Amino acid sequence: MDSSFNSTSLQRITSRIKDVGGIPVSRAIPVKERRLIGAWCFLDHAGPSVLKNSTGGFRVAPHPHTCLQTFTWMLEGEVLHRDSLGYEQIIRPGQVNLMTAGHGIAHTEESVPGFTRLHAAQLWIALPEAVKDMPPRFDHYPTLPVWDADGIRHTLLAGNYASFHAPTLCFSELLGVDLYTPDGSNTQLKLQPDFEYGLFVLEGEINIEGKRFGENELAYIGTQHTRLNVTLAPKTRLLFLGGEPLGEQVLMWWNFVGRSKEELRQSIAEWNQDTGRFGTVQGFDGERTLSPEMP
Repeated sequence: MDSSFNSTSLQRITSRIKDVGGIPVSRAIPVKERRLIGAWCFLDHAGPSVLKNSTGGFRVAPHPHTCLQTFTWMLEGEVLHRDSLGYEQIIRPGQVNLMTAGHGIAHTEESVPGFTRLHAAQLWIALPEAVKDMPPRFDHYPTLPVWDADGIRHTLLAGNYASFHAPTLCFSELLGVDLYTPDGSNTQLKLQPDFEYGLFVLEGEINIEGKRFGENELAYIGTQHTRLNVTLAPKTRLLFLGGEPLGEQVLMWWNFVGRSKEELRQSIAEWNQDTGRFGTVQGFDGERTLSPEMP
């Protein structure tokens, strides 16, 4: 990195394990130590998991979202997305599903029969105040920019990097890159001084300035840096995330994002009372999941 950088500038965040849809998921943010990286406000790493037919595979019942985008990056297996706008879309490895909740949307996720393994990352992006209540929409991206450098396969998920531009819809300055190396690599990542960054290890391990980060650990790097030297062990995959600090208060409860407790309580009430704000997901065999009440 630049001359002012040393390993004490790194923040280490270890994921917590949650159960989501019947499989273990590692959740890196939000945690007490770090709630945002730019507008990225949530990071779940699902799998790699072996799906059991006896449990019905991976199933997430109808649930709502507000004031955010859900960003699904598929690595292994297939998942069927359904939402209250009427979209049905299977996401396959190397593809992104991007659902913009805005004022409110509901959706379901189910593993596709015939696939016994699942590996994916799901992130949330907090929508800026100016567009947080926009009409909901859904976008599917079957192809993304891919290139090789320093023995690493790069896939650009969001934003701009190394002369490439991702097609994914963003409402703030963001970066998302998937990096995979089969044989290991030493590389230098270019950073923007007005961005903060996170490197999340999906598989394998990395070393930054003498500090090792293993699977499901997140290395956070603040602003005012221009480059970062990283060593990747063989068969390592990581997410390289970044963005301008959002500079807005973001509150979260269950699957809702908002700017005030009153806003969140209103969303909870409208979902639990089924007022019609979030629409209805057709085609899912199961009941809606109700929101827990805020204290």
